[in-house]
Amino acid sequence: MKTYITKIGILFAFVAVLWGCQDDDSTFGDITAPTNLTINYDIVGQDAENPDGDGSGLVNFTATADNAISYKYLFSDGSSAVSASGVYAKRFTQNGVNTYTVTVLANGTGGVTTSTSIEVTVFSNFSDDEAVQFLTAGTSKVWYWYAAAPGHLGVGPNDTSENTGVPSYYAATPFEKAGAPSSSCLYDNVLTFSLDNGIIKYTLDNGGNTFFNSSFNSVGGSTATDDQCLAYDTSGEKVVSLGPSSSLVPEDQKRGTVMDFSDNGFMGYYIGTSTYEILSITENEMHVRAVMGGNDALAWYHIFTTTPVDEQGNSGGEEPDYDTLVWSDEFDVDGAPNPDNWTMEIGNGDSGWGNNEAQYYLADNAVVEGGMLKITAKAESSNGFDYTSARMKTEGHFDFTYGKVEIRAKLPTGAGTWPALWMLGSDYATNTWPGCGEIDIMEHVGNDQNTIHGTLHYPGNSGGNGNTGSTTVAGVSDEFHIYSVIWSPTKIRFFVDDVEFHSYDNVSSSPFNSDFFLIFNVAMGGNFGGEIDPGFTQSTMEVDYVKVYQ
Repeated sequence: MKTYITKIGILFAFVAVLWGCQDDDSTFGDITAPTNLTINYDIVGQDAENPDGDGSGLVNFTATADNAISYKYLFSDGSSAVSASGVYAKRFTQNGVNTYTVTVLANGTGGVTTSTSIEVTVFSNFSDDEAVQFLTAGTSKVWYWYAAAPGHLGVGPNDTSENTGVPSYYAATPFEKAGAPSSSCLYDNVLTFSLDNGIIKYTLDNGGNTFFNSSFNSVGGSTATDDQCLAYDTSGEKVVSLGPSSSLVPEDQKRGTVMDFSDNGFMGYYIGTSTYEILSITENEMHVRAVMGGNDALAWYHIFTTTPVDEQGNSGGEEPDYDTLVWSDEFDVDGAPNPDNWTMEIGNGDSGWGNNEAQYYLADNAVVEGGMLKITAKAESSNGFDYTSARMKTEGHFDFTYGKVEIRAKLPTGAGTWPALWMLGSDYATNTWPGCGEIDIMEHVGNDQNTIHGTLHYPGNSGGNGNTGSTTVAGVSDEFHIYSVIWSPTKIRFFVDDVEFHSYDNVSSSPFNSDFFLIFNVAMGGNFGGEIDPGFTQSTMEVDYVKVYQ
């Protein structure tokens, strides 16, 4: 550790004018100059073999003085920082061994300042030239919030769990913050990164208002308990230093580069930090992660793009047009269902797939024939069960978020049959049902022949308490009908033959804002299928096609 004692330079001119004009007026309170200003510093990794540090360029400074109320650091690389405590960690990023001048101003009451300067020699060998090029384009580049992207603002744990590195607690839906004046200012941010003689400079134009995390509303002069847009001055140019990442994020999920912003710089959403890890960056998209100030158990995630917000397809809260076919199966090759699209599930699951179902699923009960997928439920013994059928899923073959799903099908008949065309949240293995979410595009039971159900299951709305709607449709087992759902960040709507019969207002806290996969099956009996006709022999669900549009 090295220690330097002050060379005191007290600025009394302004004070003298005040005394001359105010006489005995004590409006400004006592005027006390800091004394005994001392700077201590530790170069990280410094030892006998590495006298200038370990190459990280990191130096921990501590300034102390009698009667000081705050401290300001001025560095010869053009950056500066304010510290109420006098403690500050600075990363010097110019490659090689370089000597920097460090000036500390200790602020006393009445505006008087005591200063001192030292020199520190530091070794840095970290570089990420590609990130610098992507960030600045070699000159200057403007970035915006990627408001159209799911999870452009999110939060998750900062620990050693499998969710470190992802916003598992919350992920904003596209344009979610545009809907209210208390949050819409987030999308006004314009972030500019420039390269000036090897130094990265940064400015934030917030349009006059910053979106504050509620924990820091006091910085913006508010006592509100919710996140708020508050008037806040972000003017001035900051210096951005790059360094190696030491976060808990697994190595294969991060780039390994950290950005440190001088002078309390931040990237649009105020969470009390000036350090952001670049998880990934390309020419036009950047993902960053930042540990929340004052709460190192939380990590926030931001996504930025070079496309202005108003050109990202914001529909003002309206439903997007899902008219581009992205996946389909038209069942035009006879034989088993296409293994590139479907996985067959075998057995009776856990407690009859959680519903006390009476059938045992076999791959042979699903066949493609004559341009149709045919799933047949049969009254036959297998593995201790009295009925067989089939269940198939696209998990791992096709998982998606948002779009229009259209299925043309003819349903089985007979009391106790329970055909379903539905979707399940892809994270079901770690986010146990109903937390993962379920979207039942079409459900039908033979005990209620002319009724079609569309249902959502999620926490608080599981089992028989699902968020459901139904419609009467004649001839569902005699002719084909089109069952469809339009699933967007704002709505989930259910249709039969293009006639809407149920809808749900999607919200960011619901599980319906991440990947799902498709499941087709015909169950027998169970909690919803009900009593099975003792004379039942077999019946088939036929599917002409399934199409997904985005």
